[in-house]
Amino acid sequence: QVHLVESGGGLVQPGGSLKLNCAASRSGFRVYGMAWYRQAPGKQRELVAAIDSGGITNYRDSVKGRFTISRDNAQNTVHLQMNSLKPEDTAVYYCNFLLLGGTDVWGQGTQVTVSS
Repeated sequence: QVHLVESGGGLVQPGGSLKLNCAASRSGFRVYGMAWYRQAPGKQRELVAAIDSGGITNYRDSVKGRFTISRDNAQNTVHLQMNSLKPEDTAVYYCNFLLLGGTDVWGQGTQVTVSS
């Protein structure tokens, strides 16, 4: 069984930056898609950014130009560099792996709070 462990969340002032990291608990499997989702209190979980095995990326409109997703296929890690953070970016951020074969794996979530 694969587990994902996220790190890098925290409290930051508006305009600041954070980098989220997500690593798998073991190696030996292939990942098709990697993504970051977020869920704010009282709201549904939403896709923030995704990257496929070929490096093709996709971002929700509200983070384009501010967030960058990247992955290391050899290490099975995914990162989310978040710049120019806004209070509306406050949420619990979850990483997600879509494994070859269709299995979906989720991390436990990491809190990002943007506040002065």
